[in-house]
Amino acid sequence: MLALFADDSAFFATSRKLEFTLNRLQRVLDLLPEWLDKWRMAVNVGKTVALLTGRRVTVPPLRLRGQEIEWKTHVTYLGCRIDRSLRMVPQADHAINMAKAARAVLRPVLTSRLPLRTKLAVYKTYIRSRLTYAMPAWYGLCTQDTRQRIQAQQNITLRVLTGAGRYVRNDVIARDVKMQSIEDFVVHTARRMYDKADHGPLSHLCNIAPLHARPPDRSGRALPRELLLPQHAEVDVSQHTSRHAAHTDTIRSQPSSCPEPRPGPLPRVRLVPGDPRTCLLRSDLDPARR
Repeated sequence: MLALFADDSAFFATSRKLEFTLNRLQRVLDLLPEWLDKWRMAVNVGKTVALLTGRRVTVPPLRLRGQEIEWKTHVTYLGCRIDRSLRMVPQADHAINMAKAARAVLRPVLTSRLPLRTKLAVYKTYIRSRLTYAMPAWYGLCTQDTRQRIQAQQNITLRVLTGAGRYVRNDVIARDVKMQSIEDFVVHTARRMYDKADHGPLSHLCNIAPLHARPPDRSGRALPRELLLPQHAEVDVSQHTSRHAAHTDTIRSQPSSCPEPRPGPLPRVRLVPGDPRTCLLRSDLDPARR
C-alpha cells in the first residue's frame, strides 16, 4: 500500500514471512526511479528510513539508486511517531513535550490580566492543538496511564491561567471554565472525522479503521473507533440497601458541562487474520530541477 501526502510518501508491506516482505519492498524500490523520472521528482535517500515491526532480527539492507536505506526503531510520518512495537507511548511523549514547550513560552500570557475568555482561546489555539494533534488516530490505542498523563497537561494549564490554589480540584476548575476533558474533545473530533469519511465522496476513506470482532475471552489491543462506542452514557442504578423502601439509593452520572455530541452510526465489523509481520518505508519526495 502506497501513501502520498505533499512531499511525504510511505509504502506499507505485510506478509507472514520476513523474506516476502523484504522482497516486496525491494521490488518497489527498484521500480521507483522510473516513476520518479517520469514525473520529474527526486527522492532524498538520506531522509528515507525503513521500519520493521515485531521482534528484533537482523535484516539485510534495502537499496534505492545504489544507496542503502537505514533501518530504525521508529519513524516520523506526517508529524506522528510510529514505533516498531506499534505502541503510542513515543507519540504521546512527543505530544506532551510539544504542549509543555508551548505552555512555557506562553506562560506570561496565561498569567497576565487578560480576560479569562481570551486566555482560554490562547490555550485552545496554541497548546491544545499541539497536544491533540492527530489524536483521533492514536488516542484509542493509548493505555489509561498515558491518557491520564495527557489530561494532566490540560489540568496544569487551566490551573495556571485561572490562578487557582492547590486546594481546588481539577474537575472544579474545568467545570467553572466550561472546558471539556481531552477524552470528550477527542471523541467529538473523531465522531465528526469518521462521519465525514464514511459519508463523503471518497470511497477509499469509507469505513477506515473499522472495528474487528474479538474472541469472548480476549480483549486484544484497542482500536481507534472504540472511542465512539457509547461508554459514557448516563446511568441510572437503583440499589436497595435495606428491606425498607425508604432506604433506596439512586446513582446517576454527573452530566458534562459541555453538550454531549449525538452518537453516530456504528461502523461495520470485519474479521481479519492474525497479526502479520509488517514493514513500513517512509521517504521524502522533492521536485527535481529541469
